[in-house]
Amino acid sequence: MSFFSFSSSTTGVPDESVQPNSGSRARVLWLSCMAHALHDGYTDMIYALLPVWQADFGLTYGALAILRGIYAGTMATLQLPAGRLARRFGTRATLAFGTFLAALGYAVAGFSGTLLGLCAALAISGTGSSTQHPLASGAVSRVYGRNARAPLSVYNFSGDLGKSALPAAISLLITIMPWRHALWAVSTVGVLVAAVIALFLPSVPRAVASIEERFSQSGSGSRSGFSLLFTIGVLDTAVRMGLLTFLPFLLKAKGISQPMMGTALALVFIGGAAGKFVCGWIGARVGVIGTVLATESGTAALILAVIYLPLAPAMILLPLLGVMLNGTSSVLYGTVPELTSVERTERAFALFYTGTIASGALSPIVYGFLGDQIGVHGATIATALTASAIFPVALVLRPHLHTT
Repeated sequence: MSFFSFSSSTTGVPDESVQPNSGSRARVLWLSCMAHALHDGYTDMIYALLPVWQADFGLTYGALAILRGIYAGTMATLQLPAGRLARRFGTRATLAFGTFLAALGYAVAGFSGTLLGLCAALAISGTGSSTQHPLASGAVSRVYGRNARAPLSVYNFSGDLGKSALPAAISLLITIMPWRHALWAVSTVGVLVAAVIALFLPSVPRAVASIEERFSQSGSGSRSGFSLLFTIGVLDTAVRMGLLTFLPFLLKAKGISQPMMGTALALVFIGGAAGKFVCGWIGARVGVIGTVLATESGTAALILAVIYLPLAPAMILLPLLGVMLNGTSSVLYGTVPELTSVERTERAFALFYTGTIASGALSPIVYGFLGDQIGVHGATIATALTASAIFPVALVLRPHLHTT
């Protein structure tokens, strides 16, 4: 099979007309998880590389912020075009090429000798990564249909594994080899993943649309329902990123040591990874709205507890806080297919991820300015109030869902 191969069909959607069986569903899920882990790892790997680039190129903090912004910006803004490419060339070819492009960008970064070269390399990698979220999540949702919520929670959990593994791997590699060689090593991994996707990702069916579309359109006003879900996703991301901005300062005010600060953040992230996995399964069983209300009320209560409790009990609560912070997202992602028709699944995921990524980029700035005005405690309380603001939106969403 050629790496860039795709076959045309009478429907104009290549490679996507075969009814999936349980084996092909599993392959779609696990290869999507592999892509998610790699691309999310590539995204967060930049944090480990910024100090190295600052020392090697003499960059200012502003220049470092530009590097991070270029990757995140290209990834966010190109997700909708990625969905259109998939409709033209097929999910498999588009996702494989995007993964190859993401790896190529880091390989080019290894050859860069200037800030301009790094910017171009990260733009290439961010462009490639723009394909992963809408296409992989859309593929999982289509092959599993009405049962997609639990597999999507596994898919989302895999992204957290990549965020943990690749930054740690690059940090280790740059201690034993030049950073350029380390980038070439991790880019090689990306090329291999792209080849595996091109060779082994099953065709993602669109023929099942006639069956599943009736389910996805069964709620009234699916467009307005998606808008409400989108709003919840944006607010939920704002709460998470806003709190993570202030949490180190809250803990520092309680007298935490610098080594323990890393442990505290690790506890939150470990809880967050568990939350994505567990809450997705819970949502599939007890309902979307009940799970969202539970996680957001838990988030608000635990934020206030961490603010006012002494250091030791606050540290004990951090893993549970991580579960609540990240748990909502799995339920939300798993609900996207229910509020959109099958042929628009990739576009819906692209819109949803674009909104949440933009919220993650902008909300720390907004809360940061608020913190300058009313202090760290006041701004952190504002994140708890934002979590509470999700309650009425979730209740309005309830009638739009097939299961609540």
